[in-house]
Amino acid sequence: MPLALLALAVGAFAIGTTEFVIMGLLPEVAADLDVPVSTAGYLISAYAGGVVVGAPLLTALSTRVPRKTVLLLFMGLFLVGNLATVLAPSYGAVFAARVLAGLPHGAFFGVGALVAAYTARPDRKATAVARMFLGLTVANIVGVPAGTFLGQLLGWRAAFLAVAVIAALALVGIAAFVPRVPRAAIGGGGLRRELSALGGRQVVLGLTTAVFGFAGVFAVYSYITPMMTELAGMAPGGVPFILALFGTGMTLGSLFIGPLADRALRPTIHWSLVALAVVLAAFVVTVHNPWTAAVTVVALGAAGSAVVTPLQVLVMNEASAAPSLASASNHSAFNLANAGGAWLGGLGISLGLGYTSPAVIGSVLALVGLGIAVTATRLARFRDAESNICITDTPVELTASERDTQVT
Repeated sequence: MPLALLALAVGAFAIGTTEFVIMGLLPEVAADLDVPVSTAGYLISAYAGGVVVGAPLLTALSTRVPRKTVLLLFMGLFLVGNLATVLAPSYGAVFAARVLAGLPHGAFFGVGALVAAYTARPDRKATAVARMFLGLTVANIVGVPAGTFLGQLLGWRAAFLAVAVIAALALVGIAAFVPRVPRAAIGGGGLRRELSALGGRQVVLGLTTAVFGFAGVFAVYSYITPMMTELAGMAPGGVPFILALFGTGMTLGSLFIGPLADRALRPTIHWSLVALAVVLAAFVVTVHNPWTAAVTVVALGAAGSAVVTPLQVLVMNEASAAPSLASASNHSAFNLANAGGAWLGGLGISLGLGYTSPAVIGSVLALVGLGIAVTATRLARFRDAESNICITDTPVELTASERDTQVT
């Protein structure tokens, strides 16, 4: 892996660890801050809220700043947020620190994906983006279990101090190895142009696909512990192993999906969503045996990860003239999928439909995402056909969003 991609992947590893490690440390956090575990759980939502707000906001504020400088600023803000979490004296202060740490999450991934694609050959962009996201998936295998163990051993704040150290290493790596990227090489041209690209029909459809399609993953993942203990008959001590299997599946998906997306982007999105819907539907049956459930969890991680990279590249391509805001907003979409999928999965359980209901709901959500993706593909073909017909009357090359406006 090139050193520039490795530096970005280290940053992604730190971000993935801080996002999910708190789920394994909620009892310790609640005891230390003297709040119920349910209240401590809101710290997960605090981080997600920071991501949803920060991705478009920070990207919009930094449209004219050099991309390498932006990456350093975002990783620096992430570092400060984690140090603030370590030093926060009260629940309210920890809540605010979690929001602060979440603010640069989507913006870092949005700009980082553009820089990763810039460092690769034109026919290897999806592979480069997948390599960057590999840090996020490896965090679920190594960072989250290790951080949970460290937090249980030395106190929950030690886990976030370790994340801050990794973030500092990422800062050094970005400063040393990530090249300075000319703004013209990855689009850009001010906030107005970024907003125009974000409003393109294909960009909106890509973001909507992410919201519905990926929500299916979190409809199940959010309730994986009670599903494995209540339905698969697994002891609570085995749940960390299942979470590591999910992360292993995500890593495998990231490794294999990049080359496939480089060859055929939109078909890869379609088949990834089909695979996700099938795996979620199968989980309704396989979850009743610990061995088949474990295999299905690996498949779920792989299918879910296979959805992420192609959609990221699609949004970047469709907003090619001004991609920064659209690329970052994709991570807001995935975090909306996180929140929405968890809510819908929980709704099924609360309505008395049982612990298999999140898998059914997740499968339906994946199929909705597939329907949106197929619709987007058909509209894109119609748009491209219209552009070819009108090309003699349109000497200036149009952006994807401008072509959408012309067709409309």
